[in-house]
Amino acid sequence: MQLPESNTALRNLSAIIDFSNNINSNFNLDFVLNNLLLTCFGKVQVTQGVIALFDEKGKLEIKLSKGISKNFFDNFPEIYSTGAEAEKVLSDFAVKNKLELIEKITTEDNLLGFFILGKKLNKKEFTAEDKQFINTIIRIGSTTIQNTLSFVKITKLNKALDQKINQLNSIFDLGKEFSSTLKIEQVSKLLAYSISAQMLVSRYAIVLASDKKNEILESKFDKEKFSNLIDLLKISEIKEPIISDNNEKFPKYANELGVKIIIPMILNKEPKGIILLGKRMTGTDYSKSDIEFISSIAGFAIISIENSRLFQEAIEKQKLEKDLEIAQTIQKNLLPSKLPVGEKFETAAINRTARMVGGDFYDAIMLNDNELLIAIADVSGKGIQASLLMANLQAFLKSIYKQNFKLQEASNFLNDLVSENTTNGSFITFFWGILNISESEFTYVNMGHNPPLKISNGKITKLKKGGMILGVMKTIIPYETETIKLKSNDSIILFTDGITEAMNEEHLEYSDERLENLTLTFTNQSAQEILSKILRDINKHTKNFEQSDDITALVLKIK
Repeated sequence: MQLPESNTALRNLSAIIDFSNNINSNFNLDFVLNNLLLTCFGKVQVTQGVIALFDEKGKLEIKLSKGISKNFFDNFPEIYSTGAEAEKVLSDFAVKNKLELIEKITTEDNLLGFFILGKKLNKKEFTAEDKQFINTIIRIGSTTIQNTLSFVKITKLNKALDQKINQLNSIFDLGKEFSSTLKIEQVSKLLAYSISAQMLVSRYAIVLASDKKNEILESKFDKEKFSNLIDLLKISEIKEPIISDNNEKFPKYANELGVKIIIPMILNKEPKGIILLGKRMTGTDYSKSDIEFISSIAGFAIISIENSRLFQEAIEKQKLEKDLEIAQTIQKNLLPSKLPVGEKFETAAINRTARMVGGDFYDAIMLNDNELLIAIADVSGKGIQASLLMANLQAFLKSIYKQNFKLQEASNFLNDLVSENTTNGSFITFFWGILNISESEFTYVNMGHNPPLKISNGKITKLKKGGMILGVMKTIIPYETETIKLKSNDSIILFTDGITEAMNEEHLEYSDERLENLTLTFTNQSAQEILSKILRDINKHTKNFEQSDDITALVLKIK
C-alpha cells in the first residue's frame, strides 16, 4: 500500500506533466499564462494572482490577473530595472496589497517577469511543497513563455516584412502611373485613391502650397472648416511628418477637425504641399512604415504636379500619345499574366481593347489552396481615365483581399470605397465570386454587370443576384450573395457588354440570344476551347468591322 506522501507526489507529477503538455501545444501567450496561473490556483488553492512581464522597452506590464482589485492596477509601479531593485519595489507593492508570494520568471540569465499569488483560501502559509510545485511549474512555463514571446516577435517581423514588400511593389507601380500623366487633377485623384485604398482611410486632403493662397486639390473633410484651416496653415514650415498624439507642433485646429497626421510633399528639400489624413477605418495608428510609404508616393506625386505646372502647355500634344502607351502597359500589367489551374477546374480569359487603352478588367487569383476568386469589370468610359479608374479598382481589391472579409461584407466595403473616390458620373459594373474547390460551390455577387452564364446539362442559369452598379452611391441596401452547386463539366462564362453589343457593318448587334444559343452547343470542350469558339463566332458576325467597345471574357470550367 502506497503512503500518502507518495500519492501526493504522483498527483503533483501528473499535474506537472499535464501542464507541460498543454502549454507546449500552443504559442498563444494568453493561453500559456492562463494555464500557468490556473494550474497553481488549483494546486495551492488561491484565488488571487498576477503575472507581469517586461515588454520590449524593459517596462514591467501586467499581462494576466485574476481576483485583483482595480486599485492594484491604478497604483502599479513603473518598473524598468530587471535587477534586485525591481524585485524589491514589486515585493513591497505586493505586500502592501496583501499578496503573499512573489517568484521570478526566468530563463537562464534572463529575467522575463514575476509571478505573484495572494493568500491561500485556508489562510495558512505556503508550504515547502507548495513552493516547490510552483517553482517547477514556473521553470517549465518560463521556457514556453520565452518561446512564445519569440514566436510573436518573429510573426510581427514577418508581417511587417510582408507589408513592406507590398508597399515597395505598390510604390514601384504607382511611380509608373504617376509618370504617365502630367495633369494635376489626375495626379491628385490617383494619389487620393492610392492612399485611401492602402491606408483604409475615408477622410483625407491634398493641399498645394502657394504664395497667395494654399490650393486644395482633394478634401473629404468639412468644406467650410477645412478651408479656414488651410488659410491658417504655413505649409513652408512643415518639413517633416507631424502626428496629432501629444505633439505640441500639431495645429490645435487641425486636431479639432479630425486630422490625425500631416505629411509634407517635399521637392528639392522644400515642402510644396501637404497630405492630411483622418482616423483609419481599422482604428489602428499610423506606423513608421505607413508614414514612409505615404511620403514616398507623395514624392512621386509632387514631382508629377510640378512637371505639370512647368510643362503642361508645351508638351500637351506629345503627352497624350505617350500617356496612352504607358497606360496601355499599366493595363496589361494589371491583368493576370498567368491564370490559375487546378486538378478540378480550369480557366481561360481574353481582353481585346477597342482603343489603345480600355476600361475592361478581369482577375483570377487563388486566395488559398481551396478557394479561387474570379472577377470581371467594365469601367464607364474609355481611354486613360477608365484605365486609371481600373488601376484604382485593382488597388482597392488587393487591399480587401488581405482583410479576409466575407464576400457580402467585402462587396459593401468595395462599393463605399469606389463611390467615395469617383467623380463626374463614373461607375463600374462588376461581378466577382469565389469557388470552393473541395465543395464544388460557387458564391458570387453581381454589381450591375451582365449576368454570367452557368452552363449545366444543356441548361443556362443567369447569375443575377447582387445589387446596384458599383460606385454610383454609398451602400444603402447591402449586396446579396448566392451560392450555387457545380458539378463536373459545368462551366461559368463571364463577359462584358462588348461581346453582346459587338456590331457588324450593318450595325446589328451580336446579342445575348446568339451568345446563349452558342453556349448550348458546348459539350465536353475545355475552357480555352469554349473561349475560342465564342471569339470565332463573334468574328464571324462582325467580319472585322471596327468595334467601339472592349471585348473581355473569362471562362471557368469544372473538370
